[in-house]
Amino acid sequence: MPHNSLIKNGKYFVAPQNFSGNFKALFSRLAAEGAGRPVDQQGFADGPWTADLLVEAISAIDVNRDGIELRTVQVWFQDNDHGISSTNIRWLARIFGCNDPEAASLWQAELTAAKERLTNERKAAKRKLATEALVEETEKLNVLTFPIQGFSLARRSEAIFSGSPLDLPSNIFAGAVALGFSSYFLGIHNVTYGDTDATLKQVGFLWAPNWTFLFMVFLPLFCAFVIELLVFWKNEGRLTFLTEAERTSSAGDWARRIKGSSYTYWSVFLICIGFAGLFQWIGVRFVSLSSGGGDYAIDWGTLALVRPDVISVPQALAFTGFAYLYMCFCFYLLFAGLILLYTLAYDLWDIASHSDVASEEDTHEVSLRVMRGIFRCTLLGIMVATCMKLQSFYLTSSGTNILRWLVEDMLSVLGGSEVLNPENTFRRPTHYTSLLVTLATCTPFFYGSIRIGLGSSFHEASVKMTAIVALLAIGYLMIGAFAGFSILLCVGLLVAVYGLFDPALGKRTESKRKDNQVVS
Repeated sequence: MPHNSLIKNGKYFVAPQNFSGNFKALFSRLAAEGAGRPVDQQGFADGPWTADLLVEAISAIDVNRDGIELRTVQVWFQDNDHGISSTNIRWLARIFGCNDPEAASLWQAELTAAKERLTNERKAAKRKLATEALVEETEKLNVLTFPIQGFSLARRSEAIFSGSPLDLPSNIFAGAVALGFSSYFLGIHNVTYGDTDATLKQVGFLWAPNWTFLFMVFLPLFCAFVIELLVFWKNEGRLTFLTEAERTSSAGDWARRIKGSSYTYWSVFLICIGFAGLFQWIGVRFVSLSSGGGDYAIDWGTLALVRPDVISVPQALAFTGFAYLYMCFCFYLLFAGLILLYTLAYDLWDIASHSDVASEEDTHEVSLRVMRGIFRCTLLGIMVATCMKLQSFYLTSSGTNILRWLVEDMLSVLGGSEVLNPENTFRRPTHYTSLLVTLATCTPFFYGSIRIGLGSSFHEASVKMTAIVALLAIGYLMIGAFAGFSILLCVGLLVAVYGLFDPALGKRTESKRKDNQVVS
């Protein structure tokens, strides 16, 4: 590139040429030519500029009292998008102008124009990157949208748990209340049967914990906690581990994660509706009522066999049909909630292990909140199974009503009368289904504990939560196994209820105290 070169004030001068490049290109050329450097005897520049030499020259300017940092000058030599301040342009203009006022003024205009071109180029590059990112994201969303068109049981199930924490629980509760009123109108809400007054057994619908406490208390609370945890994870927790650019695709990534479990949702749906609902109703209710007997203990559903004066067989078939239809859909919601908890725990582990955005403190806080939510749901799931097994064992026992049966079992250990549980040939299918519920309920909790809850920061909380879950599960397993099982069961239930109200297990006050210390 042609230019005019001469010597000014004993230094090598390069005249401005209205260079069309940006600041980086202009500075690189001038530094390589040694513009403003001292000249030797032959009139050549004494070598090119280096960062150290330029720092020394700028710092030697009389009016520059603050000098300049070496790393600032080094940035000018690097191929990056960093510009230069107006003050430093002033110093460079004096260096390249060889301390000549007129030449320095010309170089200040030249350098300022080059800086503006660099700024414009940088803005244009950012706009291009933003446009390319938007196009790429749109393509991703289009690719994502295409395969999930149409009906998806997994997505519909997840959508049920993505609304208000009140909607789904209130619907489940309303269904249970409707069944309770229906039993009252049919006269089976509070009814006994037996040969003598001493052997009358309470089999009323409202006395069955697996139809009252289960659907009026435990399952609505389970759904409420799942919804609360899911909403937190999608709107707050998941975003903690993502960059600003990745957050725009967070909903799509989560939807793909949900759709990846489609076969699981369909399998659970078919088992709950087909086997737990239809086949169980046919085997336990329809066949028994139609044939006049069966291998199952008498309860409110088969009361027409021994108390036709209270309810007829057609009425019993209709009522049990509606009840089992309600039950199978509710249990599908239970298992769908467990699948979502498992998916959430896996998503947390996967996204946290590949993220460099969240701090260790944020990761700990989000992970702990997720594990406490899963812990609550696990306790409620085991309580659901406990209601099922309690009712099943009571119907085949010698107890006259379920409350008296439990009290007498406690008193038998404390020196009261011995409780007799006679051998019988009744089938207990609920024992098996309740065990499946317990195992399925514990799976997300133990999976989450292994994946995200066994670190040193989680150790104490994880041990406490695991101990409470184990105590409640043992209480469930020991129902009817020995005299006094109800004491162990009550202890487990009391501790579990405390865990529901305070999943932090006493750590909340301590964390608040630490926060107060930090603030002070």
